[in-house]
Amino acid sequence: MTQSLSGPTVSVIIPVHNGGDKFRRCLLSVKALRTPPDEVIVVADGNSDDSWRVAEEFHMRVLRRPVQGGPARARNLGAHNAKGDILFFIDADVTVPHDAIEQILNSFQNDPDLDALIGSYDDEPFESNFLSQYKNLLHHYVHQTSNKEAFTFWGACGAIRHDVFLKTGGFDEKYRYPSIEDIDLGYRLKKAGYKIHLLKHLRVKHLKHWGILSLLKADFFYRALPWTDLILNEGRIIDDLNLKRSSRISAIAVIILPLTLTGSMFSTWFLTPTVFLMVLLLGLNWDLYRFFKDKRGLGFTVKTIPWHWFYFFYSSLAFAIGYLKFQIKRLWKKKRVFYEQ
Repeated sequence: MTQSLSGPTVSVIIPVHNGGDKFRRCLLSVKALRTPPDEVIVVADGNSDDSWRVAEEFHMRVLRRPVQGGPARARNLGAHNAKGDILFFIDADVTVPHDAIEQILNSFQNDPDLDALIGSYDDEPFESNFLSQYKNLLHHYVHQTSNKEAFTFWGACGAIRHDVFLKTGGFDEKYRYPSIEDIDLGYRLKKAGYKIHLLKHLRVKHLKHWGILSLLKADFFYRALPWTDLILNEGRIIDDLNLKRSSRISAIAVIILPLTLTGSMFSTWFLTPTVFLMVLLLGLNWDLYRFFKDKRGLGFTVKTIPWHWFYFFYSSLAFAIGYLKFQIKRLWKKKRVFYEQ
């Protein structure tokens, strides 16, 4: 794809399924960009609330899918119809900062070897309830303390060269729901030798409301389980983002902690390992809890700790289930090969 003489062109691609008022806020932020993109493509993915009409009100290009196929398929459709040298993917439930396009263009122009970049959520989540604040601030902290050289992509705020996206096959459409289709793309990009940066100053505001059921469903079924499968198929764990060594040790500690707590009810011998594990968990995650305290105060921080430890628990459970399924598949394949010989 040829690049214009004045610099690379940018296509913004937004998949939406029943976006509601938050989608309107997203489009308002896109319209308010200080440097406008060369085009905005909204892919209406089987909407029943006429979100596509909102996009037309803003005079944006609309592609409509009659049946919901998931964000991976919607983003791919947008990408294959885009004209820009750079594809900037955002979710329908975020607002972008006014200088987003400038940050993206400067990054690609200052580093000709850069193939893709991702941003993060900001530290001022839109929804005020505890779980929404906790979840989005956790995401912000994890990204802001991770390596600049990223190993993954992020569909909520990620830019990639159009030709690189096409060469790597885009998003895997087997992911029918918002899942790890962006992480999967990032793994393939890195395997192919492409360069991804985490641009820590590129921050979008997340508008999503998280409740107990929606959070657990997304974290366990749509992220932890498929990510475990991806990790096991790749055969390695990268020491970054949610997979840092401190997080993995925390996960092991949280799995053991209920056993020592139960044991302490029958024998004082178990009190020592119980206290040790609690101190270990606090120590490993101290910087995060200090961040929570600085942002929302001591009371908020105290409430986050059991939720954070619970996060480690169900993530570990998902990994155990995923590992078991992976080994059963391997044994089944070996058995089939044996009988076919």
